[in-house]
Amino acid sequence: MPRLFTAIEIPREVGTTLSELRGGISGARWIDPENYHVTLRFVGDVDDALGRDIMLMLGQVRRPAFDVTLDGVDQFGGHKPRAVFAAVKANPALSELQAEQERLMQRLGLGAEGRNFKPHVTLARLRDASTRQVADYLAARGPYRSPTFHVPRFVLFSSRDSVGGGPYVVEAAYPLI
Repeated sequence: MPRLFTAIEIPREVGTTLSELRGGISGARWIDPENYHVTLRFVGDVDDALGRDIMLMLGQVRRPAFDVTLDGVDQFGGHKPRAVFAAVKANPALSELQAEQERLMQRLGLGAEGRNFKPHVTLARLRDASTRQVADYLAARGPYRSPTFHVPRFVLFSSRDSVGGGPYVVEAAYPLI
């Protein structure tokens, strides 16, 4: 089975505003707007049986729908930037949804996620990017704020082993209450 992860999708109109942030960093690999998402839980490569178990377990999630706002642009990697992203404004409902999925995946025997949850939308992956270019990019685009959008569901995405950035396929969708 392909590589799996859970996420919330970004509406097209918000994706359009994010796509306007593209450019300004040499060598950046910009994510296509149709592949923008907020990862909730990375699962990884699993066999078909575990993939089916994951799909069934995620079907047990009963959480209310909620609203999300993207607020600010930042980077991962510190002095060696490796990605630029739009940050998700603090949101207890999103954090609770992610925490429940983490518990469910551990119940299935998957190891704990190694990183703290920092909800974001990756805009570009960087390799050998100039820290000066990234700093200039963030100074110019850092005040970004998206329109607030409604999250009526989360999805289980699959991707092929690659350098990242898609294409992603919705394997299953799970409505929120």
